[in-house]
Amino acid sequence: MSGVRAAAERARAASRALQSLPTARKDALLRDLAGLLRARSAEVLRANALDVEAATAAGLAPAKLRRLTLDGRGIEQLAAGIEQVAMLPDPVGRVTDDRQVASGLRVRRVRIPLGVIAMIYESRPGVTLDAFALCFKSGNAVLLKGGREAQQSNAAMASLAREALERSGLAGEGLAGAMTDLTPISREEVWEMLTLSDLIDLVIPRGGEELIRAVVERSRIPTIQHFKGVCHVYVHESADLDRAIKVCVTAKTSAPATCNAAECVLVDRAIAAKFVPRLIAAMRRAGVEVRADAESMRLAWSDDGDLGLRLAEEGDYGHEFLDTVVAVRIVEGVTGPGSAVEHVARYGSNHTEAILAHDPAAIRAFVEGVPSSCVAVNASTRFNDGFQLGLGAEIGISTSRLHAYGPMGLEELTIGRFVVEGDYHTR
Repeated sequence: MSGVRAAAERARAASRALQSLPTARKDALLRDLAGLLRARSAEVLRANALDVEAATAAGLAPAKLRRLTLDGRGIEQLAAGIEQVAMLPDPVGRVTDDRQVASGLRVRRVRIPLGVIAMIYESRPGVTLDAFALCFKSGNAVLLKGGREAQQSNAAMASLAREALERSGLAGEGLAGAMTDLTPISREEVWEMLTLSDLIDLVIPRGGEELIRAVVERSRIPTIQHFKGVCHVYVHESADLDRAIKVCVTAKTSAPATCNAAECVLVDRAIAAKFVPRLIAAMRRAGVEVRADAESMRLAWSDDGDLGLRLAEEGDYGHEFLDTVVAVRIVEGVTGPGSAVEHVARYGSNHTEAILAHDPAAIRAFVEGVPSSCVAVNASTRFNDGFQLGLGAEIGISTSRLHAYGPMGLEELTIGRFVVEGDYHTR
């Protein structure tokens, strides 16, 4: 038996024990894990520094390097997220429907864990504990395959989860396999793991488009898909333009390498003449390269030159830059030909769109017109994040409309099944 199959079998056994684990014991372990992370943060940061040093020497892409790097603030947010998961209601066993049908049967829908989840992820070492916390609380065992560029960081964090399991006594109660760090395994072993449909219930890849497509193409197991995040901010003519500038700029600059960063700003033609020059000047002051349509370039021209603008090419719309680069385009209102909704339909990735507006009709038309997993009204695209949305953390963001859509928290890691009660009913 291969090592990967053996790990998956241990995870399957642990998942059976996890299904009936009392909420109080799950929450206690998670609170202990958050404390361990804070107490051992220096150890985790040292491991991360080794990964960053090696990745820098190897020429890792800047966007991945930013995702790889941890600091004290990131450690604290990770610990706070684990505590938030512990405080959230346990979805396991929750009854979402309870009714009596015409035959006299009592029909309930009850949430149960998915079972065993395999996470395959690049660069982001925080995923190790985010994924464990969410899977553990929702009654799922998890197999973690992080990128080799984060091997030291992942190992340090996984060791904390194992220690928490041991300290709780659960490791000796058949739950040692609740979390397995598979980071060192080879690519061939990853492809083998993706064939274990008898042991693994769901695969969640997190990383670049190349990784996700490779997993989706090879997996025989249902897979949550999120190929890329092409997020838009649409500035309607009714927006507060002074405040809109800050939202647009920070949606790009606060974390440019994340999937919820704004990649394109759409500006209503009615305000383009007064807003576009200000927007582009603010982006340039923030160090952002702007790729704009011809009309935006003309509006932004000044006696001092073109502010370092580049004329946008077709490929710049619908592109995930993951860097301090943003596309800008003037659109013809909310809906109709050349509109914001039409642009999103053509170039969006079903991730996150935002509208800045005060006109209720415009807001309603935009919210109803774009099908993305998250639509923000007068807020940055950067809020499409499990921690920010009160999920404690997220195990990924799904942009496929199956089972889960948007950030995946506790509830999305369970499914509803039917429990039917009768009185010796026959049919």
